[in-house]
Amino acid sequence: MASIVANLPPPLLVHGKKTIFRNLQKLPVSSIRETQNRVTVIVKATGESSESSTSLSIVKSVQNFWDKSEDRFAFFGLGFAAIVAFWASANLITAIDKLPLIPSFLELIGILFSSWFIYRYLLFKPDREELFQLVNKSISDVLGQ
Repeated sequence: MASIVANLPPPLLVHGKKTIFRNLQKLPVSSIRETQNRVTVIVKATGESSESSTSLSIVKSVQNFWDKSEDRFAFFGLGFAAIVAFWASANLITAIDKLPLIPSFLELIGILFSSWFIYRYLLFKPDREELFQLVNKSISDVLGQ
């Protein structure tokens, strides 16, 4: 069970000369204490758990893969190969970054691609919904659902 304690300054809770505690009563607040110049709000989480959480499903799918895996040596080999590939790519990027004009050129390409991405997927609501659907489809494809 988690709890959060917040000490709020008066301007956040004061409207004119009246405090607005009626808005706080709508939240699952455990207790509200008002001192001279501060308001303390304590909120405690309930014990309900969500089995459909993404991180929990990822952990369960990895556990299932590990339990069903017959060739764990290959699994460790792939993990080691991923670490080596990450190390090699980091060194390659460091070497490219030391060249005179290439970092500026790559930065310009990054700015142009970011601008295009914002215009294509983030600027308008139908495009944001399309991006959300693409991300959800990709996640379900990766997890095999």
